Amino acid sequence: MLALITGASSGIGAEFAKILAHCGCSLILVARRLDRLEELAADILERYDVDISVIDCDLSDDKNCYRLYQTVKDENVDILINNAGFGAYGEFTKTDLEKETRMIDLNCKTVHILTKLFLKDMVKKDSGYILNVASSAGLISGGPYMAAYYATKAYVVSLTRAVNEELSERGSNVYLGALCPGPVDTEFNDVAGVSFGLSGISAKECAIDGVFGMFDERKTIIVPTLKMKLLTYFNKFLPQKPLMKIIGKLQKTKGDL
Repeated sequence: MLALITGASSGIGAEFAKILAHCGCSLILVARRLDRLEELAADILERYDVDISVIDCDLSDDKNCYRLYQTVKDENVDILINNAGFGAYGEFTKTDLEKETRMIDLNCKTVHILTKLFLKDMVKKDSGYILNVASSAGLISGGPYMAAYYATKAYVVSLTRAVNEELSERGSNVYLGALCPGPVDTEFNDVAGVSFGLSGISAKECAIDGVFGMFDERKTIIVPTLKMKLLTYFNKFLPQKPLMKIIGKLQKTKGDL
């Protein structure tokens, strides 16, 4: 099988690459940092006999999404991991607009484009896997002080759920799911400018749960750890106004406001 992983240069994406190589998958690794991709590929090739190609690409530019698809469409991609994304922290009136619009492009538009392009091919052959890396933030009504980030991940969750239902109704064998972790110890925290109050799981743990939920359980929504499962479950029953106040207070503990 051939897996394409975006945001593969570090964190969860890099761990997905290692796990899938261990499973015998060939890899196409995509990210902006070519040196990191080459280091990861060399490390994997020391341990596993798989084919790996690397593509340096800024997927926040939608033209590059189409170029990426055109580059690999004839290679018969079996697995797409939409992992590229980042967050932004701060009061909405004060956060950087350019950074937020890039985040919206990468977290939403990129996922939308790549999911649609690759899914059409997978539906034709009636096989394949697409896993969109979202967040537990996407399962909560909103997140004061990370308002745009929560909204982008809610988009990914909503899109994944709806399209998955379309696939189910047509009896398709193609898998489409969303991985929705809570805090994960990755470079995300530095880019977003936050430090989480809750202890985070490792990127490796997160990726393992994602692979298991995709291949073995075929879950539409994968939430790693019992703690996050319970938090996102009980969120459904809490009144929205007090819930926003609670989330806002928790968010304020993540950084300087």
